[in-house]
Amino acid sequence: MIVDCAIYRDGFRENVGGGVADAVASVRDDPAAFLWIGLHEPRPEEFDEVARELRLHPLAIEDATKGHQRPKIEQYGDAFFVVIKTVSYTRPTEVTLGEIMLFVGPDFVITVRHGPANPLKSARARLEDDPKLLGEGPGAVLYTVLDEVVDTYDVVTHELESDIMDLERRVFTKRGGDHTEDIYTVKRETLEFRTAEDPLLPVMTELVKGRVRLCAALADRFRNVQDHLLRVDQQVDAHNELITSVLTAHLALLGRQQNEDVRKISAWAAILALPTMIAGVYGMNFEHMPELKWPIGYPLSVAVMVCACLLLYRRFKRSGWL
Repeated sequence: MIVDCAIYRDGFRENVGGGVADAVASVRDDPAAFLWIGLHEPRPEEFDEVARELRLHPLAIEDATKGHQRPKIEQYGDAFFVVIKTVSYTRPTEVTLGEIMLFVGPDFVITVRHGPANPLKSARARLEDDPKLLGEGPGAVLYTVLDEVVDTYDVVTHELESDIMDLERRVFTKRGGDHTEDIYTVKRETLEFRTAEDPLLPVMTELVKGRVRLCAALADRFRNVQDHLLRVDQQVDAHNELITSVLTAHLALLGRQQNEDVRKISAWAAILALPTMIAGVYGMNFEHMPELKWPIGYPLSVAVMVCACLLLYRRFKRSGWL
């Protein structure tokens, strides 16, 4: 359950020697230290010890263990609870969502991860390489995790853009086939991605405005993350509109192609109908038929059929039906 557990004092890591209770006691009387515990998909009974020692709110504990929460920030006493959606991208066009829940207090950070995406490992390594930032305390952990997550959003945005450009190329290729299902797949994944990044914007607003006291000193850093998130949000909106336009164009092209096919079928049917009519007349076995007794009657009727068909073919070709 516990992926990593460490004490950070004056910007440097100290491994925990005892249990959670010992670690909590070690940081309680030192304003320059805080505890960071990382957990992965804990069950409620596994989370009890951590929750009891750090006096976490029951509602936040329930959200963290069950998962499936939307991005949000909630205040519980002198600590607060943050939910962030993680995103991973695998081809062909599959966006997978996960979650990171953070309990941030004056002397502790608890990160609870759900899903396969794991930006926490890189966030912890990045912080441990920057003692000055780490010395800012638990707020620095929240900033770094948010920055890493938003960076992955940017990567996924470019991957989706690549898929949309590929769809455009296939749609406007002559005789490109029916790509309606592929377009709907990309649109669905884009909207799913939007459920991760769009609700995070109000959370960033709270942090940028300094309404969270523990993170007020890092407002400028959070503003930088907010700028990146706003850019991602604008790109996702643009992608969604572009996919809708591609779908509309694709359906219009399919309709035009069907009209062209119907016209060609109609033209060939008209060409074949004329010799069929002439042959049908001569097949009625009447005694007094035009040119029935002529030696050249048969080749003459065939020649008339061929000339009539060629004339119709030329007219349909010039009018664009063939």
